Amino acid sequence: MRKPKLPPGSADDTEAAFYDALQHADLDRLMACWADDEDVVCVHPGGPRLVGYAAVRAAFEGLFTNGSVQAHPEKVRRLDAGTCSVHSVVERVTIMTDDGPQQAWVVATNVYTKTSQGWRLVAHHASPGTRVEPPEVLTTKPLLH
Repeated sequence: MRKPKLPPGSADDTEAAFYDALQHADLDRLMACWADDEDVVCVHPGGPRLVGYAAVRAAFEGLFTNGSVQAHPEKVRRLDAGTCSVHSVVERVTIMTDDGPQQAWVVATNVYTKTSQGWRLVAHHASPGTRVEPPEVLTTKPLLH
């Protein structure tokens, strides 16, 4: 099957498409966000390291058998360096429990590279979730002018 194309844009546009595809359990759209490369890497919370496009696709396909993933990126911190963009995000995830929908937070890192097809995801690494929003710890004091 042919991979859907993303419109040209920014790493932010690819990230928005990735999370939208997660929220709609759209495997083809989600995989269109990934570079078609055997060096891509994905780590789901508490899971093994998945290497290669086929392994990443199989993992998301299995994940979607339980439905969509209601993950919303917040507190995005970006490091842009030419053809590479690293995003550290706090994902607000809605999970269904016996008591109804609950919020959990996952800290994730998404790495994008600019390819001839546009910005593509080459790495997604997510930590195990917590019930409380993780605090931001700053080790340097802001410089006031």
